[in-house]
Amino acid sequence: MLLLLAPSVHARDAATTQTWSLEEIWKVAETNNHQLKLSDLNLQQSNLEVLEAKDRLLPELSIGGDAKLNTRFLLYDNGLFSSPQDIPIKGYGYGAGYNLNVNLFNGGKDRRTIRIKQEEKTHKQYEADLQMHSVKFNVAVAYFDLYKYLHFRDFLAAEMATEQKQLSLIESLHKNGIVLKSDVLRTSVKLSQLALSLSDIDKKIDIAIQRLNILMGRDTNEELEIDDGSGLTLDAITDADYAGYLAIALRQSPAYKIVNSDIRLSEMSIRQIKATLLPKVSFYANYNYTYPQISFYPYSNDLWGFGQTGIKVQFSVDNLYKSKHAIARAQVVNNQAKEKGDIKRDEISLQVKEAYLQRQQALESVETAEKNIVKTAEAVRVIRSSYLNQESLLTDLLDAENALLEAKFNLTTAQTNFKLSHIQLLAIVGML
Repeated sequence: MLLLLAPSVHARDAATTQTWSLEEIWKVAETNNHQLKLSDLNLQQSNLEVLEAKDRLLPELSIGGDAKLNTRFLLYDNGLFSSPQDIPIKGYGYGAGYNLNVNLFNGGKDRRTIRIKQEEKTHKQYEADLQMHSVKFNVAVAYFDLYKYLHFRDFLAAEMATEQKQLSLIESLHKNGIVLKSDVLRTSVKLSQLALSLSDIDKKIDIAIQRLNILMGRDTNEELEIDDGSGLTLDAITDADYAGYLAIALRQSPAYKIVNSDIRLSEMSIRQIKATLLPKVSFYANYNYTYPQISFYPYSNDLWGFGQTGIKVQFSVDNLYKSKHAIARAQVVNNQAKEKGDIKRDEISLQVKEAYLQRQQALESVETAEKNIVKTAEAVRVIRSSYLNQESLLTDLLDAENALLEAKFNLTTAQTNFKLSHIQLLAIVGML
């Protein structure tokens, strides 16, 4: 029975071939998976956007200069249609200077922009965490598919070896006139079906290996061998009930954190639009050297310098009526975000419930499959003995053998489904 419940996946040379556990594959995927690399680049972009927003708090300082050709300076002191006075100035000019502007107050828009960018960065982190859980769950699905198919292949190989021996025995019995030719044919047909099934399983193994390699960010043609999964340990609250897992999900689930982040962003957007109703106060200073002096009377062909320093206050009167609809739209967006938060809460509640019940169902399936293994194995033993004693038909024996093989498949499937349902529950609540 130990051989039935825990068969060897396949023969390996431990000294030359590395076998991968699920945790080891997870670690490689966390580093090399292309989707996670993209999430990391998005986080880097968010970090730079925060720094860029902080740069806007720095004073605006510019320096400049110019060179120009001047036309004749005609002064129409008696009107446009009178003879103008020709003011003698140089035919060329140049200038150089600086301009400084420091924002003192603009309704807190610049600092709020920083907080918005920081919240967007947090939002990206939640999305990266959600992507991480998704990738790890997909890795687990591919891993246990491969685990399951490798065991199926072993079951089929063992069944074919047993059936080949049984065929030899039946052929011997047929030669002695004990059994009919049809028994030999039925056994041969079963061997052919087993060989076809084995070929199908081999193809599924290749696909599962390729899927795992892709998720690990490796070349699709690299060889990959996994262990039997017996050492898999998962962090979990074994005594937690549905309410306990739901409380954890509402506290740790990246999907729920994302909608809460959207609510905070929409609230800051409202305050940002309302800030346009406040005046903007700034400190400014400028100084320029210009040649020649033609800005003030009396004019001069000498180099001159002039600057200003002061406080500038601006108030956009048009925002008093233009911002009305913008604020209303931002309020609607905020209400939408809150409704989406309630919807996401209900979705997570349902997802946790389904995953929790699926895990319970999977555990019951494992227990049932283990019992069926014992029953079908005993049935095969009894029917095989009675067949050799000519007390039962070959069809009964073949049906019993098929039932035992199916029971082995069902047990392996139930075991992998239990582990996958547990991993899915951890991914939903944000513990994976």
